[in-house]
Amino acid sequence: MANYRKGIVFKTHEENTSLFDKLLDLFMELITHTSGDFDEAIDWLRELDKTYEITNEDYSIDDFIEDLKKKGYIREEIKPDGNSGVKITNKTEQAIRKHALEQIFGKLRRSGSGKHKTKHTGIGEDKTGDLRDFQFGDGFDQVSMTESFKNAQINHGIDEFKMSENDLVVNDTHHQTQMSTVLMIDISHSMILYGEDRITPAKKVAMALAEMITTKYAKDTLDIIVFGNDSWPVKIGDLPYLQVGPYHTNTVAGLQLAMKILSRKRNANKQIFMITDGKPSCLKLADGSYYKNSAGLDETITKKCYNMAAQARKLKIPITTFMIASDPYLQQFVREFTKSNQGRAYFSGLKGLGEMIFEDYENNKRKKL
Repeated sequence: MANYRKGIVFKTHEENTSLFDKLLDLFMELITHTSGDFDEAIDWLRELDKTYEITNEDYSIDDFIEDLKKKGYIREEIKPDGNSGVKITNKTEQAIRKHALEQIFGKLRRSGSGKHKTKHTGIGEDKTGDLRDFQFGDGFDQVSMTESFKNAQINHGIDEFKMSENDLVVNDTHHQTQMSTVLMIDISHSMILYGEDRITPAKKVAMALAEMITTKYAKDTLDIIVFGNDSWPVKIGDLPYLQVGPYHTNTVAGLQLAMKILSRKRNANKQIFMITDGKPSCLKLADGSYYKNSAGLDETITKKCYNMAAQARKLKIPITTFMIASDPYLQQFVREFTKSNQGRAYFSGLKGLGEMIFEDYENNKRKKL
């Protein structure tokens, strides 16, 4: 009998990703770009397959569609015109959010511990590196045994070991807090102008943020609102279908709704994230009519924006603005707006938008806002 020696065997790496999973990743990306339009997404997928030969003779796009049905990603339904069609399911909507989360959050260099932290010490999990006296209610798993034994020897001598409550010290931890966030997304027409799709990255950020909060920070709340001529809330399940409309930019309406939502939250820590690419150009007047001006910055509109920012500041609601525009006069408006609120502003393109929002979200959790 041969004497076989056990050991490590090195082999050439073989990719285990199935063809279905590869196509599913592409499909998730395309269904987001097409705002949930299955037929358009599949048309794009077929074009990509023709160009890059993704499928083979054993597995086609039609086979992929059948697997989507079997696995519960899509279902057939009757359209309003009486014709049959295909619609994505709740399973797909959740998968899209997870896909967005992996795309954005997976790029971050640092990952949180699963809880938010503030600069204030107290009940928590992450150690600050400092020691403090034991207090009633502290868990014994927090006790620093080495330092506590040292104190007992110093305080009572080494001839007869004795330890009292006064000898105990614990590892201090960061206090864990809860956060209520409103994410405002600009859906004015400029979000698709100039040959640049700005709404899709905004949707991805919203979906990824929603997935992170529901899975990692379950005690936090996230409300998502959109604003054009008016502002209204959208459900997480609506995000893949979100589209830009023929709207002006009523920033004031968005802020009013965001503050109204946050006023009903019990959490002490509240914040607003606003993603926009254009200047405020619309106000809704008391009589229900709209005052609109797209020519430059209108003082009537901007003054109302500054007042809303100051009002949020009084309510201790910081506003972080992510401005997807490089026009100097628009940046100046954002600076004045941010000054009124004492919040933050980022002037960026679409690249890195998600990473910035995620890092800012977690950084805000390390301090009491």
